[in-house]
Amino acid sequence: MLPGFITERTTSWEYLKSADKPIFIYGMGDGAVKILNIFAEKGIAAAGFFASDEFVRGHSFMGHLVHSLSQIEEQVEDFIVVLAFGAGYESLYDKINRIAEKHTLIAPDVPVYGGGLFDLDFCEENCDKLSRVYELLADDISRQTFADVINYKISGRIEYLNRCTMPRKEIFRELIDLRSCRTYIDMGAYNGDTVLEFAELTGGSYDKIYAVEPDSRNFRKLTKNTEGLHNVELYNGAAWSDNSMLTFSDKSGRQSAIDPFKTGKIKEIQGITGDSLTEHADYIKMDVEGAEREAILGARKSLENGAALTAALYHRNEDMFDIPLLVHEINPRLKLYVRHQLYIPAWETNLIAMQ
Repeated sequence: MLPGFITERTTSWEYLKSADKPIFIYGMGDGAVKILNIFAEKGIAAAGFFASDEFVRGHSFMGHLVHSLSQIEEQVEDFIVVLAFGAGYESLYDKINRIAEKHTLIAPDVPVYGGGLFDLDFCEENCDKLSRVYELLADDISRQTFADVINYKISGRIEYLNRCTMPRKEIFRELIDLRSCRTYIDMGAYNGDTVLEFAELTGGSYDKIYAVEPDSRNFRKLTKNTEGLHNVELYNGAAWSDNSMLTFSDKSGRQSAIDPFKTGKIKEIQGITGDSLTEHADYIKMDVEGAEREAILGARKSLENGAALTAALYHRNEDMFDIPLLVHEINPRLKLYVRHQLYIPAWETNLIAMQ
């Protein structure tokens, strides 16, 4: 039996399969390909594609001419929009919500890494773990956010994300006081944006920053963007549970990841544990494209010693329960919070663990 906080009983895929309106996919790229593959498995028909005006002219995708939204609105009276890309900045987020005011809009949840879908069967199979995490969460906002994100993942309805979205500055102000943090580990440092944020929020009064980034292009940007900071050590490696050599798909962006299947642009890269950098970090951030579990295991000592942690919960279906339960197992004294920052789909849902 599903826990009471899971209220959705119809998945996005079931809704789309039973719909009596044409379905148009908004977006081109990897997200659209994944959604089309699921459509094919489930017998859902797509009527066509549309994109923002600047991407329309002369484009085709998967054998379909790509239209603008206004062109479809001129030809079709009522239809369903399926969002097939991520919206992580305010103007685009607002644009999608304006479309949702005019048309039924579904933003299906598809895992960034790993297989399967976050559907009712998945929730029933992992009911005990989901319930356990819900019970462990430290405040009402976390429990509501956890419930909203799960109900969004099932239904694809963005009103759940709208309801639980919290500005990043507010999250730091309420939960993470970095002014007292002396040592910071940034796992998945990207281009240095979160390193610079840490330096700013501490007023530059930190002792040490360790930043780990595996992607070669991102690492060059990280190096350039942090040139003016003091006491920063940069590592072109991958956060992991040990310091072994790893196979890495170097694609720049969300597709860059540890790749045991050796697809794409492959290179060997050094695995790096947080504990090999220091066992006494004050704050650790992990956004490591599906390797969060391994990275947490590699930072066990710091977590046992009370380090605060922010870890992404959105790369794999099981992250929503596996990561909080693992952190609780390592250090039961850490309080667990869940917050969602502005993003459609739920790609900015994070666990925050702190004493």
